[in-house]
Amino acid sequence: MAISITEALDIIYANCSPVSTEIIPIEESLGRIMTEDSIATFDLPRFDNSAMDGYAVKCTDADQIVISNEVIYAGDDPTMTLQQGTAIRIMTGAPLPKGCEAIIPIENVTVTEDKVFLPKNIEKDAHIRRAGEDVKCGTAYLHKGERITAYSIALLASQGITHLKVYRKIRVAVFGTGDELRPHFEKIEPHQLYNSNTPMFLARAKELGCETRYIPSSGDTIDALEASVTSALDADIIITSGGVSMGDKDFTKEAFGNLGMKLYFDKVDIKPGKPTAFGKIDNTAIINLPGNPLASMVNYELFIRAVIHKISGANAFYHTTVETTVREDFKLKKGKYTVRLGTFDGKTFMPLKQQLPGMVSPMQKADGFIITLPDVDFLPKGMKVKMIPICWELNSSKEEDLFTH
Repeated sequence: MAISITEALDIIYANCSPVSTEIIPIEESLGRIMTEDSIATFDLPRFDNSAMDGYAVKCTDADQIVISNEVIYAGDDPTMTLQQGTAIRIMTGAPLPKGCEAIIPIENVTVTEDKVFLPKNIEKDAHIRRAGEDVKCGTAYLHKGERITAYSIALLASQGITHLKVYRKIRVAVFGTGDELRPHFEKIEPHQLYNSNTPMFLARAKELGCETRYIPSSGDTIDALEASVTSALDADIIITSGGVSMGDKDFTKEAFGNLGMKLYFDKVDIKPGKPTAFGKIDNTAIINLPGNPLASMVNYELFIRAVIHKISGANAFYHTTVETTVREDFKLKKGKYTVRLGTFDGKTFMPLKQQLPGMVSPMQKADGFIITLPDVDFLPKGMKVKMIPICWELNSSKEEDLFTH
């Protein structure tokens, strides 16, 4: 019996755990997931400093002429004390002298030789960056489960961090089934088909930050399938396409079962792609997808992405949606939970008119997809819909309703 999309996702989330960890240089950590909080060992900034090129002054010297014959540069270690009736020229980022109450930008004063004419109003602490106002010593500035960005690396470098403990890259093995499927680099006979799913799955896994391995298409025999599966069991995820329906030569599920796979589900109430299976052999997650390219792509985006995000160690592993509106009226068949690929222009979503399960061309046109309930047969222009993006990652630490009602 087919289970619901929500049930399938909940089963995946409940039965997938983060991969192991490793320590790497921060320069190589882009896109990786933190395994622990990073705690500041010192304030940022480390000392009070000037936010502007200008003059360090006393507030009581407002609207006065003061004397200036000293200067502090970034990197200096000043020992002087600012006295009333004087100003000290200071550069951006330079440490403050003792007694400084404010910084006056250089464009706000008039200078004649060593005399500085100060403005009428001087606000205390103006243009001063205080120690710890960015990051306080002892506080967490990055958290477990966060994804490292270029700006995370800037924070790590600002604390003098050279290496970081992260979850390792996810290993994905991909192979197809079916004697009729041939690699795209071979010549084929009129009765044969090119295997478009395997290179697609490999490329998508790479886009999602995984390490990938290609396993040549397996023949439709139990022995051949078991040999392919065994060779891939060092992967975190094994993806197959085809061989999961009820045909006479569909042996994929039997082959995995013979190798000890615990099957959690083998059908999902979804159109397209009902014959989708999920199971595990020890710590290796197994996803068997339909052979039809578009059907397998849809289920990849829903279920394999869910596995990848869950085992990545990220806090934000749930699918989340962008609320948008339908660009034009659109009719569809009701009766099933249906995934509709479409284009998103930044403001509105438009389902693609041609998207049959066996098609290939609609996939590269899609920016995202919506999931409609069985009773929905018409999407009027301007109707609010929930789009799950494909062209960029958008995930949440909280589970949400994914369906367009």
